[in-house]
Amino acid sequence: MTTVTVVGVDGAVLPAGAEVALGKSQLVVGARTHLDAHGRHAERTLILGGHTVEDSILQALADAVRAEESATVLVSGDAGFFGVLRALRAKGLPVVTWPSVSELQRMAAMIKRPWDDLTVVSARGRDFRHAVNVCRARKSVAVLTAPGAGPAELARELDGWQRNIAVLEDLGGPAEKLFIVDATEAVRRTWREPNLVLCLASLDAIGPDTWIAGGDPVPAADGWALDESAYQTRAGVGIAPEVRALALARLAPRPGALIWDVCAGSGALGIEAGKLGAAVVSIERDPALCIRIVANAGSHGVDLRLVDGDPPNALNGLPRPDSVFVGTSRPEVVRACAGTGADRIVVLVPELDRLGETRKTLVDAGYTVDGCQLSSAALTELPTGVGIAPASSTFLLWGKR
Repeated sequence: MTTVTVVGVDGAVLPAGAEVALGKSQLVVGARTHLDAHGRHAERTLILGGHTVEDSILQALADAVRAEESATVLVSGDAGFFGVLRALRAKGLPVVTWPSVSELQRMAAMIKRPWDDLTVVSARGRDFRHAVNVCRARKSVAVLTAPGAGPAELARELDGWQRNIAVLEDLGGPAEKLFIVDATEAVRRTWREPNLVLCLASLDAIGPDTWIAGGDPVPAADGWALDESAYQTRAGVGIAPEVRALALARLAPRPGALIWDVCAGSGALGIEAGKLGAAVVSIERDPALCIRIVANAGSHGVDLRLVDGDPPNALNGLPRPDSVFVGTSRPEVVRACAGTGADRIVVLVPELDRLGETRKTLVDAGYTVDGCQLSSAALTELPTGVGIAPASSTFLLWGKR
């Protein structure tokens, strides 16, 4: 059967043996630089414009297979890693692949960094927001960029998170060069395309020795809805683990999402959202609690952004959240959070007389609203056996668009 041969190009070098298949090809598809270097002999060439394969090119390859003509697709590195192989297989084309070293492998080697702990994300198209949020949440991320979603645009969204940006620009081209800058400098520069970005909290860290590629899996091994003793706080501040568990379930924190924890208190809920993979902004007006949030986040290995200020004014200018937890029923705060456009919102309502008003605010903002009353009473040890501590009760409202 006639097949489409997919050849990975490492700089200007082809994999051993790929020259034979390329030499027989009547149709060669690839980027302009690859065609100039390796496709001059072909009867027909088609330019591969970007990271996606146009329908017209897929159809031309399908026609070549049907006509029993030999066809080759030239790509950079490994076509099976965020590459064109997926589109060819989805089209039903029979393929043979000759991969080379991926661009990510080359870049990691250039900065002498093991890369098995790197989380790899694509910033192409609608995935840009998700990619940014992974860079906010994780300390070692590789970003496959695209026009309009490159190093400068990525760095601009990282305001409030301390990150170093490594950029390999003009990938595979004559002007290929590696730069390592901070986020501020990355925003100022104009970068040659195509490029690849590593977003790193530390340039010197080499990452943990891990059993799974892509960084620590979520959720964390110690789980979530941890006991209040797992967080530094002060008397009267904190959310019972049972309430926290339900709130997290309704917020749906996950990699690629951004969670606001408004009136964060000890920061426990936002920290646990971070342990579930989300990027987190914690907003708290009490300076003493802000100190505790920083300490708690550090002890649990969560890299969140802390905003020291009183909402709703402190919410101005923050990146748009996917979900919001509101730890107060103050009407002006609930109204501001409901107006963010977040997909999900959860409000803690300690006061019965504010329940109706809070629910109406969420409904008016376009949410489908539900809720419940939660009561919890911890077990205690008594000389005669097991007792029950006094129960605490609160209301939780949640809305979903």
